[in-house]
Amino acid sequence: MKKLLNTIYVTSQGSYLRKEGETVVIESKEQKLLQIPVHMIEGIVCFGNVRCSPFLLGFCGERNISVSFVTESGKFLASVRGPVSGNVLLRRDQYRLADNTDTTIAVAKNIILGKMINTTVILKRAIRDHGEKINKSRIESSISSLERLILSIDDSKSLDELRGKEGQGAQQYFEAFDDLILIQKSHFAFNGRSRRPPLDNVNAVLSYLYTILSHDVRSALESIGLDPSVGFLHRDRPGRYGLALDIMEEFRPIIADRLTLTLINRKQLQKTHFTKSATGAVRMDEHARKTILVAYQQRKQDLIFHPYLKEEVPIGLLFYIQATLLARYIRGDIDGYPPFIWR
Repeated sequence: MKKLLNTIYVTSQGSYLRKEGETVVIESKEQKLLQIPVHMIEGIVCFGNVRCSPFLLGFCGERNISVSFVTESGKFLASVRGPVSGNVLLRRDQYRLADNTDTTIAVAKNIILGKMINTTVILKRAIRDHGEKINKSRIESSISSLERLILSIDDSKSLDELRGKEGQGAQQYFEAFDDLILIQKSHFAFNGRSRRPPLDNVNAVLSYLYTILSHDVRSALESIGLDPSVGFLHRDRPGRYGLALDIMEEFRPIIADRLTLTLINRKQLQKTHFTKSATGAVRMDEHARKTILVAYQQRKQDLIFHPYLKEEVPIGLLFYIQATLLARYIRGDIDGYPPFIWR
């Protein structure tokens, strides 16, 4: 099992990262902000105007530490990694299976099944914990619709049919999402998912967390030896990490969505942390981004029960566990890919 290490998120604009011995040094205005031993780092994510020395990039490549660059708002730009890890035979098998229609449908079914079940768990827990504060009937209606879709997944004959059902499920789930926001309703109203750019405060937080989540899932896939660009549900597209998008589907509700609700309902995020441009795009300030990143890192330390392993594991290890299970399926060691289902 891979040790749970830290991902370093650098958000201070104008920061400079360099190598010093066996450590990574983060500086701003020629002052040392942080110095971290390399063995404590899993990955580095640089937001906005953050520079890295060539020696550090080479050092991280040798140590299999990914360095990713994203915009201040969280849009992925590029990443730097060392030599491809893993057995070439595993990747060759992955490519073969991804080109097989029956296999892609089988894997995609399980991915969508895991995502939909996890969304129903989010809604059911909201009723259990806050039934007196929310529109219970509307949430129960969404749960019923999701459960009907879940039962129909196995009958799907094509990827397009599966994507259609996944889209219906997402619509039912997000129609109830606004009811899960218990306070600050006037400033955190949610009227549906909007991307590129996010058009409200809630979507800004969701998009930011999805970007962070995709980085961690992609790193896990690469560490196991899989190609994160070749997916089953999300097909090949230049510049898109299809397999990372596949695997993160089952984690969106239980990690990103749930954390978004927690930060809003506990008033850790407030209206003053957001601004709207003339085009309607919503941006978060540095305080909001740091609050989200700290909460996300803390969330990764929490223990959660894994139904396939039948034991509690840190949430931060889930990405590696699921990547390993997928690799075992690709190699033929298990009969199907078991998605993570929250209980």
